[in-house]
Formats: sequence, C-alpha cells, structure tokens
Amino acid sequence: MTVKKIAGIVACSNAVDKAYEYKIQELMDTLKNMGIDVVLSNHIFDQNYGFSGTGRERAGSLMEFYKNPEIEVIYDISGGNIANEVLPYLDYDAIAETDKQFWGYSDLTTIVNAIYAKTGKSSVLYQVRNLIGREWGMQCMRFENTICHHKNDLFDIDYDFIQGNRMEGVVVGGNIRCLLKLAGTEYWPDMNGKILFLEARSGQISQVVTYFSQLKQLGVFEKIRGLLLGTFSELETCIGMPQVKDILCDYVEDDLPVAMTREVGHGADSKALEIGKFMTL
Repeated sequence: MTVKKIAGIVACSNAVDKAYEYKIQELMDTLKNMGIDVVLSNHIFDQNYGFSGTGRERAGSLMEFYKNPEIEVIYDISGGNIANEVLPYLDYDAIAETDKQFWGYSDLTTIVNAIYAKTGKSSVLYQVRNLIGREWGMQCMRFENTICHHKNDLFDIDYDFIQGNRMEGVVVGGNIRCLLKLAGTEYWPDMNGKILFLEARSGQISQVVTYFSQLKQLGVFEKIRGLLLGTFSELETCIGMPQVKDILCDYVEDDLPVAMTREVGHGADSKALEIGKFMTL
C-alpha cells in the first residue's frame, strides 16, 4: 500500500488573486496525482490590497504547518514583496526541531535565508507552481522523480566556471533584490566560507550594479568561497548574459571562483537549489 505524503501550501508573500483559484486547484490535483495530498493555508487569497492577511497571521499559518505532525513539507506558492513581514513572528525554535523543509523562491528568499541564519536548517529555492506552468511536463517529471522516486533530477544542475575551477561550501542566497532586504538584520546569513547564489527576475544594468555595489560594501565578496550566478531575466533581455560577467569583474577579486548556471532562476524551466546545504562544484 502506498503511503501518501502530505504537504502544506502557504503564501507568505503577496496574496494570490481569487481569480486564479482554479490554478491552485490544478496544482493540488497535480500533486495529488503524484501521491501528495495538500492542505491549504487559511491565508492564500487576496483579502485586501494584495494581502492575504497580516504578517502575524501569515506567519501563524506557516507555523501551524510546522507544528502539525501530519505535514511533511511546506510549499510557498507566492512571490512579490512582503515575505519579510512575517520574519519576526516565526518560531525559529520550533522550526529547528523539525525535519520539514520550506520551499519557495523569489521574495521567499527572505524566509529561506532567515531559516538558515536562525536555525541552520536548509530550505529549497523552488516555485512549486512550475508544475502547472509553461514547462509543466518537464517540471512534473523532474519533481516526481525527485520527490517520489528519490532521484536527483530537480537538483542536478549544469554550470560553467568563468573564474577558477572549483568551489565548496554551504549555499546561501537566492534572488539578489530580496536577499538584500535582510542586510543589517538578524536574519542575514553569515557569509563566511559560503557559496553565494544570486539570480534576478527584474533589474536592468543600473539596478544590478546597485545590488553588486551593496554586496561589496557589506564585505560579502571578501568573505565567500565562491559565487554561483543563476539567470538574470530582465538584464539578459536588455543586454545579454555575457555582460553580467563584465559588470561583476569590477566587484570581485580574480581569485574568487565564479560559476554560472542557466538552470536556476525565474524561468519556467528552473531547477531547484538547496539553501543551507553544503555543495561542491
């Protein structure tokens, strides 16, 4: 007899428009077909001005799933701007006591890195709504092979070094804009000896220069052991990905290993990356 997995679905960032409720049902049906039952948070859909509840309420829904022994994994299906609002209301001691992983990307970079900073636990940088997106066939195959059949399809990424030839360390980071929301807070991860992963959906050259400048001024590039760059969607549309390398040269030393992957970011075909886990490239 197959034992079903049970997942909790939350929206800690911007609310999902009620008009897209049918898409959430499609996602639930897709997961159920893989043997994963779903429990929805009470704070998913838009209640007022893009909020599904207050920061305290959204955090409370997340913590209910962490404390519910039947829930095995938590998927966040949101994105936007307001995920960091929940951070002060999370019970990090309770999170540290469980083996459950939180999955989310983009604005959820704030929660993913806060969990690591406060508990040492890993989370997964991935948007489970990819399973019903433009590349749903490939995504469902990777996801099911990884989650249900214990393969590594979703996490097996290709990369190329543009500087150096090896790096190792615990991976931190995610969306560059959202990661920088944590700067100066208790939720900022310790960068010493880490591999820093960065990607972006929005941001033309001036914004990316601003982000790299802030990271340099924080001393990040002097602390990390390696830099892994994912996709920079808007920048690539404007000037092409090779220019990212040229921009970066002004901010990092020649002896810092730097690699690039086309397989993690905001694309519908994106694979997943485990934040808070040791990796060797």
